[in-house]
Order: sequence, then structure tokens, then C-alpha cells
Amino acid sequence: MDATTKINIPESPNERIVIVGGGFGGLQLARKLSRDDYQVVLIDKNNYHQFQPLFYQVAMAGLEPSSIVFPFRKLFQGKKNIYIRVTEVTSVEPEAKTIQTPLGFCNYDHLIIATGADTNYFGNERIAEHAIPMKSVSEALYLRNHILDDYEDALTTPDYDPRQELVDIVIVGGGPTGVELAGSLAEMKKHVLPKDYPELNIEDEVDIYLVQSGDCVLKGFSADSSAKALKYLEDLGVTVLLNSRVTDFDGREVKLKDGSSIPSQKVIWAAGIAGCPVPGLPPTSVTYGNRLAVDRFHRVKDTEHIYAIGDVAYMEEPGWERGHPQVAQVAIQNGENLARNFRNLIRKKELVPFEYNDKGSMATVGRGRAVVDVPKPKFQFGGFFAWFLWLVVHLFAILGTRNKLFVFINWVVNYINYNQSLRLIIKPKIK
Repeated sequence: MDATTKINIPESPNERIVIVGGGFGGLQLARKLSRDDYQVVLIDKNNYHQFQPLFYQVAMAGLEPSSIVFPFRKLFQGKKNIYIRVTEVTSVEPEAKTIQTPLGFCNYDHLIIATGADTNYFGNERIAEHAIPMKSVSEALYLRNHILDDYEDALTTPDYDPRQELVDIVIVGGGPTGVELAGSLAEMKKHVLPKDYPELNIEDEVDIYLVQSGDCVLKGFSADSSAKALKYLEDLGVTVLLNSRVTDFDGREVKLKDGSSIPSQKVIWAAGIAGCPVPGLPPTSVTYGNRLAVDRFHRVKDTEHIYAIGDVAYMEEPGWERGHPQVAQVAIQNGENLARNFRNLIRKKELVPFEYNDKGSMATVGRGRAVVDVPKPKFQFGGFFAWFLWLVVHLFAILGTRNKLFVFINWVVNYINYNQSLRLIIKPKIK
């Protein structure tokens, strides 16, 4: 469609709020505004919300993809002021208060950019071409297929060196995603692969590497939690390379900054993210990490009636002079505060500046192993109870009673015997 085609959305006497992105922040905002005197248009390239913290469990065949996604239309059934359009925003025209999409254009009174972040390869195009990201359910499924495919191929590869490329896995990035992936892979190596692939010498041949550029894993966690997570990984047999950096990957060999290399056809990239702002905004509004600079009321710098929340937003406040962490809790609280301020606009009340309530951080490193940092009162703990708390928090955060039930059942089965029946290689039909 051309730029003069208008998206078919009914006109309304109420002001129109267009939310671009149905992640944690955008979804929370839409839910909070579903009974207010606004017309809310939610735009996302998918017709479902994705629960990102559990992508790695889909990739490791621990959960079905359907357990961590939830359809927008089911969530907003009966909400007459919510309109959903499955498309992408290609540009914004701030002066005309219009966005452009492949379906046509859409006017707005208020525009909220909640497009999140994507994988950051730091300008290395060859790594971007060959490494495997994990920022969506489809990428998690691709990773699962790739891992299982390579183990099938390893069965028919008699030579040692080519077989090593197939069975060894390198994870880049020692944040929560990298640590949780490494722990899950290590447990798969120990409990699942020997049963599924008894012809392979799993113990001696399969190696899992975690490459971290800093001197600790889980940077941003307490020193105690970082040390515990490192010990958990090493106890599971993960080779953790601290103060190291991947400089190149050609699809068969990983090169490190010290000149050494690791033969592998699988590099999982969890080393960084960059914001995904919408084209058409003033260049002065884009700041660190390709994020949008916003004030304490979520307003994008040098724009009017345009806001940003979640991972794509960069906000400074006392105690957070370098911006907030790009985690779900920040996005959810952003959405809640912005919804409160939109209601205050209608009621002509004073706007409330955002203040982040840090509820703590947690990461799991396999069954019975996790670390938790609590800021107020400040303390850290790890082990089984931390792991159980991680399960409870994530279970209650998942949308949908059915999804909660299925995830709980899968976790119980995994806890008992590590023998899920989800290790399926599912490929799209190629015409």
C-alpha cells in the first residue's frame, strides 16, 4: 500500500494513543488504559506477547513455544477501546503526528514507542551473519533445531575434528541470558544427551564454553552472587573464559582476542543489546546504546506527544545516573507510570515523575541452583531456595492460566527425570 492509504481504524471522539510494541512495557500500558477514555491502538509485528525470560527454555527443549506466548486478541477480548493491528512501523512523521506502516498510515494524538531492543553485534558483520541470537520465540526454535540437527549429523561424522565443530557450543556473554543458557546446556549434556545419543562420547567430546569480556559473570549482581554463579557453572562442567572476547566467527571456528580459537559451528550471542527506535525521530533524541532519551515523564527528547518506555528508553534519575537496566521490571513500571499520567491528563491532575522501584535480580543456573539479590533490605542468597523463588516469580508472571499450568507441569517433569519429549526438529516447509 502507498503512503496515502489509511489504516482502517474507526474514528473516535476520544484521543488516540498508538502503542508501538507489545512487549512488557507496551502491553502493561495497553492493559492499564483498557477502561479509560482513550482510543488505544496496539501495533506489533506479531499477534502475540512473548515472555522473553524463558526463551532459553524453549531453545533447550524444556518448554513448548506456545507456553510462553499469549495472543493479544484473547487478552483484550471485550475491551472496546483497544484496537490491534499486526504490522510494523516503518517511520514516524512527528510534525504530521502520523506513523507509516506497510498497511498504510495512522494518525495519533499520543505515540508510545515500546519497540524494545535487538541483538548488538558491535559492528562485527561476520559474527552477525553466523552467530545465533535469541530475542524471539522463532530464534529460540531455530537454535533448538540447530543444536539437535548438529547432534544428528555428529552420529554420521566419523572424523574427530569435524565432529567437534558439531557438538561443541560457544555462548558469548555472561549476563543472565548467557549464564542460564550455559547452565541449561550443561544439564542437557549430563542428563539428556547420553540417553538420546549413546553412540557419541558425550562426556569427553561435548564442551560448553561461556565467553565473558569482564572479570565476572552476572555483572550488575552482587560480588557474592557472581561468585556463586561462576562456581555453579564450573561444577556443571562449563568452561568459563573470563576477561576474554570473541573477535571473529566464520561459521566453523571462533577466534578470541588472545589468538586462541575454538572449533564450533554454533555461537549463541548474548553479549549485548541495542535499542530499536522508530525511523523519523530527531537524531538528537537518540543516545547511548541506540536508545531514546526521555525525561522523567517518558517524553522523548526534542519531540511533542511522543513517549518511549522499556528497553528502547534511556532515562536518568537519582540513583540511576547511567539509565535503568534493560529488564522486564523497568518496562512494566514504565507502562504503569505512563498509564497513570494519561489518566491524570484526563482528570487535569499533576503528572507523576517516574521512580524505579528495584525489586531485585535473579538468575538460575540449572536445577536447584540460582542466585537472588534483594536491594531492600540488602542481602543475597543462592541455592535451592533461590531456585524455587525464581520458579515462582516467573510462573506467576506468565500470561494465561493454561500457560501457567503447562509450564508448571513441564518443570515438574524436568525436575523428576530430565526427560521431556520436546526434543523435536521442526522445520518450515520449503517450496
